[in-house]
Amino acid sequence: MSGLPLLSLAIWLPIVGGLLVLATGSDRNAGLARPLALVVAVAGFLVTLPLYIGFDPTTSDMQFTELRQWIPRFNIHYSLGVDGISVLFILLNSFITPLVVLAGWKVIGEKVAQYMAAFLIMSGLMNGIFSALDAMLFYVFFEASLIPMYIIIGAWGGPNRVYAAFKFFLYTLLGSLLMLVALIWLFFQSGFSFSLLDWHAMKIPLSAQIWLFLAFLVAFAVKVPMWPVHTWLPDAHVEAPTGGSVVLAAIMLKLGAYGFLRFSLPIAPDASRELAWLMIALSLIAVVYIGFVALVQSDMKKLIAYSSISHMGFVTLGFFIFNQLGVEGALVQMISHGFVSGAMFLCVGVLYDRVHSRQIADYGGVVHTMPKFAAFMVLFAMANSGLPATSGFVGEFMVILGAVKHDFWIGFAAAITLILGAAYTLWMVKRVLFGAVANHHVAELADINAREFVILGILALCVLGMGLYPLPFTEVMHASVDHLLKHVAVPKL
Repeated sequence: MSGLPLLSLAIWLPIVGGLLVLATGSDRNAGLARPLALVVAVAGFLVTLPLYIGFDPTTSDMQFTELRQWIPRFNIHYSLGVDGISVLFILLNSFITPLVVLAGWKVIGEKVAQYMAAFLIMSGLMNGIFSALDAMLFYVFFEASLIPMYIIIGAWGGPNRVYAAFKFFLYTLLGSLLMLVALIWLFFQSGFSFSLLDWHAMKIPLSAQIWLFLAFLVAFAVKVPMWPVHTWLPDAHVEAPTGGSVVLAAIMLKLGAYGFLRFSLPIAPDASRELAWLMIALSLIAVVYIGFVALVQSDMKKLIAYSSISHMGFVTLGFFIFNQLGVEGALVQMISHGFVSGAMFLCVGVLYDRVHSRQIADYGGVVHTMPKFAAFMVLFAMANSGLPATSGFVGEFMVILGAVKHDFWIGFAAAITLILGAAYTLWMVKRVLFGAVANHHVAELADINAREFVILGILALCVLGMGLYPLPFTEVMHASVDHLLKHVAVPKL
């Protein structure tokens, strides 16, 4: 397997497979489109497994590298590689894709081939983002991934889907334009190179670093999304179909955070330290303020969307306290959030498919009619609240430990805000699942079927497995995080 171009396979197999699914045409062939999409999605996951199995965790060097000329005139290369930071996200992305295909198996009845193809193509594009070592290749994948999600929200979303899709597209596109200016400046400063590894070795004056950092901040903060550029996310989540919400929360929010680790910290290390106070402040505001906003939500999807913003605040906090515990905790939190938030949105989708309402007030006593579903939802809610022995606890605990090591009061502020996460999550669970059966809609609910049980069961195993034994995740990233922190710590002036 080592001789195979595994990263190219991880990128292009889902894209080409998505085009084949698209070629099945109209809904008369939906019976072919669905199983073909599932086969492609599972194959896309299987080709990423050797990346993890064959990965050497003792080195911070890029592995499984591929290098070919792409546009020689501008010295742009098709350059791929993964380290201990990016390999886990490729695995997570490819793992989520088959679950999303299964989740839309019966729910999507129109334009089935187009729906499945959009997710497969997007999966390949996002693997490209996580493995690109050429800045322009990264930018192309980064922007191209917007298109399938825009189509998913706009074509299969709710009543306000066009507004939500435009807002999502414009916010993220406009943020990326400043990043493009920064990339072009770096190209000329580096002697006409778009290689990220070349840029990491550059010595840039602090004043220029600060401008670069701010340009990258605008692009990546929108993607995370950080407060105050977060307003597109709740609209996008509410209007997106269930599969769209799952991918948006589990994978797309990670693109911005990943950008900080691949661009902001290594290219502008001095500016990262200089402006760490700003990043820490914005992160704590996100955790606290957005937590209070989540408390007053009446729509389940919107509540979980705000919950995602709050949890991603922990991620950016972990990055900018510049210690091993903080950064590794933030990475673990990103992986865990992929499992937990994806599962929470799938749970809301299960209820919505039956009652066609996301309003908390329309439910109550669901545990009496859907006991299996209720057990899963309580588990995922507990993980969302950071309960020990679930994946949600590990990352947050590591970030808090790292924050206390950096500054006691920052750690204290981060720790007490966990109460907010438990408050809004358990408040929703109490209102939806427990108490007397609220109405005849709830009384007539049927418990989850075998397909839904398999999807939620797989995610439950991931949440518990990572919570009880996080070592397979942390040992992979350790050398790469250590290398990054040493690079950021060395004065470049």
